[in-house]
Amino acid sequence: MSPTDLLAGRRRRVAFGLATLLCVAVLVGGYAAAESNSTLARSGGTGAAAAATNEGVVPPRENVTVVATDSTAFLTDEGDGPRKRAELVAFAPNGSVSYRNESHTRYWDVDPVAGTDATVEYLYADHLSPEDCNSGDVCTRNGVERVNLTTGNVTSVYSRVTPGKHSTRWHDADRIDGDRLLVADIAQDRAFVVNTTTEQMTWSWDAQTEFETSSGGDYPEDWTHINDVEYVELDGRATAMLSLRNQDQIVFVDMKTGLRENWTLGADDDHDTLYEQHNPDYIPAERGGPAVLVADSENGRVVEYQRENGSWERAWEWRDQRLTWVRDADRLPNGHTLITDSNGDRVLEIDRSGSVVWSSTVGFPYESERLGTGDESAGGESAAALGLPDRTPDASNRSAVSDATTLLPAPIVNSVAYVLPGWVGPVEALAAVGLVVVLALWTVVEWRRRSFEVHLRWPVEIRDR
Repeated sequence: MSPTDLLAGRRRRVAFGLATLLCVAVLVGGYAAAESNSTLARSGGTGAAAAATNEGVVPPRENVTVVATDSTAFLTDEGDGPRKRAELVAFAPNGSVSYRNESHTRYWDVDPVAGTDATVEYLYADHLSPEDCNSGDVCTRNGVERVNLTTGNVTSVYSRVTPGKHSTRWHDADRIDGDRLLVADIAQDRAFVVNTTTEQMTWSWDAQTEFETSSGGDYPEDWTHINDVEYVELDGRATAMLSLRNQDQIVFVDMKTGLRENWTLGADDDHDTLYEQHNPDYIPAERGGPAVLVADSENGRVVEYQRENGSWERAWEWRDQRLTWVRDADRLPNGHTLITDSNGDRVLEIDRSGSVVWSSTVGFPYESERLGTGDESAGGESAAALGLPDRTPDASNRSAVSDATTLLPAPIVNSVAYVLPGWVGPVEALAAVGLVVVLALWTVVEWRRRSFEVHLRWPVEIRDR
C-alpha cells in the first residue's frame, strides 16, 4: 500500500472517530443534565425545606399546580423488574416542591376536592406480583385516594383489582357528589357509577351496546381504551362524556336513555378530527359552549370544538415545535390554558395570545391541575367566547433540529419518543441516530477496504530460500 493510501486511511479513521466521539458526547451530556436536574428537583423534600432548596426550579405561578405522572425517566426496582418511577407532585406558588408522593406504580387523574383549599383526589395503578394476585400472572390494583397536600394525610376512597396490567389500568374517575364516583373502566370497556360508601355499583354503560368489536383496537386486549370520563348535564339530563381513545371519538351517554349519537365528536380512523385523544373537557353554554377542549394526542396538538347548528366545528388549535404527545389541557378562569405534554416532559401554561408564560420540566406527566380554578376546565370559557387565535409553529423560526422532527408524521415522532428514555430530546435523538449511521458506515468502509486488499493479493507467494 502506498504512503498516500495509508495517509488517506488514517484521515478517514480520524474523521469517523471524531464523529463518533461527538455523538457520544451529546448523549452523555444529555444524560448528565437530566440526572442533575432530577437531583436538584428531588433534593428538597417537602414543606419549608423544599422551598429553601428548590427555589427557582419551577417558575413562580399563582396557586398550587398538581401534576400526576405516568412515570419519569429514572429507573428503580419494583420487585418484579425495573420500572420507571411515577409521582404525584405539587408545586407551590413560589415554584418549590411542596408535596411529593412516589408510593404507586402509576398516577393518572387528579382532581381538587370541592370545598377544600389543598385536598385532591387522584387515581393510581399498582402492578401486583403473581403471588399477590393468586394467579400465574400479574394483576393491577386500580384505586382512588384522597390527600391533603398540606398535612400529607392520605385516605383510601375506592379500589378494585383487574387482571393483567397495560390495558387494564383505569385512567380517570369523576366525582358526582359526596358518595358517588363515575369511573372509566378500561379493563372492561365500560363506565360505571359506584357509591364509595356502600361500594355498590348504581349505573353502568358497556361500549358493546353501541360499538362493534371490529372497531377501535384489538378486541379484547385493548379495544376501546376508555381513558376519560366526565359527568355533565345536557338539557338538564345526567350524562357521561367518555373518551374512547381507540375509536378516535368522544361520546355522550345519557344515563337513562343511552348514547346520544348526534352528539358524538369524531369517528373511527377519522384522524383529521381526533387521533387517540385524552382528557376532553366539556365547556357548557353558560361559559361560551357547548364546546369540548381536548388533548389530541397523536396529532400533537390541543384542539377545541364548538357545537354549532347540531354539529361540531373546530374553533381553536394550538401547538408548538416541542409539543409531542399532549394528554391534558385545562382552560383556566383567566383565559389561559394549562397543558400537559407527556413526551415533551413538561407542563406549561399559555396565555390568550398562545404565548408560553409558565413551564415546568416534569418526567412523563399525565395530567395537571391548578388549584383554586375549579375541576379541570370548570372555571374557563370557550375559545370562541374568548376569541382565542390559533397558534402553530412558525416555519420561519425553526431550527435544524425542529425541522428534522416536525417533518416526520406526529405518530412516528410520538412512537419514537415513547420508546426512548425520557432524557432523550430532539438533539440527543439525532445524536443517537448519527452514532448508528457513523458506526455502520465506518464498518462498511473498513470491511470493503480490507476485502479489496485481500482480493488484490497475488495468490502465490514466492520466498527466497
